[in-house]
Amino acid sequence: MPTALITGASRGLGRRTAEKLARKGWDLLLVARSFEQLESLATELRSQGVSVAVAALDLTDQAAVVPILQSLLSGQEPPKLLINNAGAAYTGDLVSMPLERWNWLMQLNLTSVMQVCSVVVPAMRAAGGLVINVSSHAANNAFPQWGAYCISKAALASFSRCLAEEERSQGIRACTLTLGAVNTPLWDAETVQSDFDRHAMLSVDQAADALVYLAEQPTNQVIEDLTLMPSAGAF
Repeated sequence: MPTALITGASRGLGRRTAEKLARKGWDLLLVARSFEQLESLATELRSQGVSVAVAALDLTDQAAVVPILQSLLSGQEPPKLLINNAGAAYTGDLVSMPLERWNWLMQLNLTSVMQVCSVVVPAMRAAGGLVINVSSHAANNAFPQWGAYCISKAALASFSRCLAEEERSQGIRACTLTLGAVNTPLWDAETVQSDFDRHAMLSVDQAADALVYLAEQPTNQVIEDLTLMPSAGAF
């Protein structure tokens, strides 16, 4: 069976996507900060007859990303699917944002994606593969107090388009899933101040189904960007 690598896989959208792919027979390489949460998920998924390998990795630790991923891929079947799902948000004025928070956010939402791709994409080239970067409608809009997040996602969208062009001749497809508000743990983070009614947000299941849909596209086509929004609009 094909193998998928998912970052931010221990909870929320990453976890639900892993569960859905396992039910379809995908083997999995799962990355997140918490080894305990990953191992608990892996045990559950292995009971369904799929192979699961995990790596505990804090993607904000720039020096750790490449060696840990190289170790994870060593001896494994190269993934046919990479889902860069891990990310975070920060709310606050751009000009008063502490530099360390800016660097933290850009490392997680953008630079770590480049680092992950630098390890995984070359391994994919022999047999082809698909990279899905989870983005946000904030990439195309400007929201007060969310400027740094908007900027990180706009840069991620551009990265995805450039990666697709550079890797096309190598049989690698790249696309984005652009999401409106999804009811995930992102809204509970200490770096986010929000008082939105989360009942009208997209569910994690809806977003995970969209990722699986993108993953199952025939290899001779690519949906370059799929935008999924709550019918209630932006939050």
